[in-house]
Amino acid sequence: MERRLAAVLIADVVGYSRMSEIDEEGTRIRFHTDLHELFEPKIATHHGRLIKTMGDGILVEFHSVVDALRCAVKIQQQKAERNAALRPEQRMLFRIGVNLGDVIVEGEDIHGDGVNIAARLESLAQPGGICISGTAFDHTVHKAEVGFSSLGEQQLKNIADPVRVYRVLLDPSEAGKVVASRRPRRRAIILAILAALLIAAAAIVFAWQWPFVPQRPSVAVLPFVNLSGDPVQDYFTDGITDNLIIDLARLSDIDVISRNSAFAYKGKPYVMADIKRDLGARFVVEGSVRRTGDQIRVNAQLIDAVSGDHLWANRFARGGADVFAVQDELSRQIADALGLELTPSEAERIARPPTANLEAYDYYLRAKQATRTGRRSRMLEALALFDKAEALDPGFAEAFAADAHATAYVWRSAYDDVLQSALARKRAYDKASRALALDPELPSPYAVLAVMQVVDRRYEQAIGSAQKAVSLGPVDAEAHMAFAYVQLISGNHAEAAAAVETALKYDPNLSAIDRYTAGLIFYLQRDYDRAIDNFQRARDGSPGNGDFVTPLAMAYVRSGRLDDARAAVAEGGRLLQGRDCLAGWRIANAHFREEDLAFIVDALREAGLPEWPFGFKGDGHDRLNGDEIGSTVLGKLLRGKTEPMGNPALMQIDLGGKAAFRSATQLMTETVFVDGDMLCEQSENAFGRADCGPVYRHANSPDETGYTYVNSTKVFYFSPVK
Repeated sequence: MERRLAAVLIADVVGYSRMSEIDEEGTRIRFHTDLHELFEPKIATHHGRLIKTMGDGILVEFHSVVDALRCAVKIQQQKAERNAALRPEQRMLFRIGVNLGDVIVEGEDIHGDGVNIAARLESLAQPGGICISGTAFDHTVHKAEVGFSSLGEQQLKNIADPVRVYRVLLDPSEAGKVVASRRPRRRAIILAILAALLIAAAAIVFAWQWPFVPQRPSVAVLPFVNLSGDPVQDYFTDGITDNLIIDLARLSDIDVISRNSAFAYKGKPYVMADIKRDLGARFVVEGSVRRTGDQIRVNAQLIDAVSGDHLWANRFARGGADVFAVQDELSRQIADALGLELTPSEAERIARPPTANLEAYDYYLRAKQATRTGRRSRMLEALALFDKAEALDPGFAEAFAADAHATAYVWRSAYDDVLQSALARKRAYDKASRALALDPELPSPYAVLAVMQVVDRRYEQAIGSAQKAVSLGPVDAEAHMAFAYVQLISGNHAEAAAAVETALKYDPNLSAIDRYTAGLIFYLQRDYDRAIDNFQRARDGSPGNGDFVTPLAMAYVRSGRLDDARAAVAEGGRLLQGRDCLAGWRIANAHFREEDLAFIVDALREAGLPEWPFGFKGDGHDRLNGDEIGSTVLGKLLRGKTEPMGNPALMQIDLGGKAAFRSATQLMTETVFVDGDMLCEQSENAFGRADCGPVYRHANSPDETGYTYVNSTKVFYFSPVK
């Protein structure tokens, strides 16, 4: 027996038996005329499959419930036009029901609850009308030019559980509307609950005391749908969603699910039960944006995820210059529908536009979209777009804050080909400081500063910045993860783990880099199952990024899964083209406590991660001592090639150690010195840390280079030029 999820459309004729008694043959002819001339063409156009006719009934299956609804709407609209030209006694009216549900497939036929519910919905429809189920509504709202009227939960015949039912509003003037009775305001709800609890408490007052704390409403703002017909406009639609999340998160009496978790549903089908279960949200905001020329139209609705009822819906159609006014009204109306009373400062903050310059705002939205990819090429693009936004409006605090966040990501990820480490560090500090000078109430710049400061080993300042970020953004998951990172580096693993738990409360779908941080925290706590889970989520959240594959190896080793550990090292090495090595882990994490770093590196070594990039291994008999290194390289031009492609490279070093290195992919100035028996480079890369490694002599080299120098980032085969 095969089962599948299907969109089911069932239609039948209103009063067919009565019409047949009067004119059986004529009624049958009119039915088949409508079937062949109206239903079948519309079904084909909307990619449906006519399953069968059942007397005066019609059963149709669609792969898409949006297609099913649009088909039903076109049928009823065209049938109404046909009927207008007929005498009343010749008019045939259809009722239509549409459901999205599980069906049983037997040959060419389908049946089961998915079909039965559609049949019951059809019987609830008005003559010439359409009724749809809640599951169908969740996937079609604002995807057809119609409105909806909620009929609430209905107990349908032979269906065990109540079903949410919506009547489709076909009048063009009602397109985009969702009509529903308003819920009692939150304060009234809380007072009613308090009264009930007091009554219950009175009955058992001598045995127990029941403290009551009203539960804060939790809201998930799902990604609005881009209806512009141009995927390039996604950045603008996402920007509307982002700003609504930010505005609602600023309100003191509500918990807002983070962007990362909400955007996991972008472009994916969902049902309200999933949102409630996966995100813990009681209320859901969803909508759409259409941007054509200098006009924008925003549709939005607020849904109770428990009952499925629509508490509020509205459409905003304005000129592009009014985008901030639309966002202000949207936030205010949703807050009002939730029964929230804004403080004067909250109302003022929502009403305050981020910038008066629409061109700067457009650059800002494009930059944020590029930043979210985390890819090197897009990060370079993002920084350039932030520069343009800030040049157009030097008072645009949110742009400087987002710039600091993106730059800190570049710096923390050691994307030296995007921006060298020292430059990225300075830029992140400067942008965060500028953002706070413009708006001291932003939590994000403090989170950036906290991470930067703890890497710089300015622990007290880092803790202060992290605490400030959390106090300004108590429901901001990134603020809590910045606090977790500071506690991790400070060696306070229990406090770090507690901060992760808080962050997960507000963002169950943390970003890849935050999942990586969580994995490290649980690893150092010796909770290897949770470490593996978080490292896997980091890997899955940034597919193809080897930086989030290799960390799995350390947790696998500690769990006794050595084969899995070696496979993770091999996969990470492949994705990073052989550059991953223990030396790289040491220099990138030199700000960790010594014992914590050793616990990481020892496990990676056991998993098979090589000491040097590209798996290089030198022969100790050929290794130069410090004096030999100095006489070989200082004051010399070193000519040779680098792994892995054998690209030509030059290193010019004067006697004082000032140097320049140039290859096909890299050009940098630096300081070179000898430390013990190691040659060290110190530049604006690698967090400004000295990157040291051995030098080997290899006589009779087939490529005529006499020496090899290796450190965390390069294998350089060279000969001094005489």
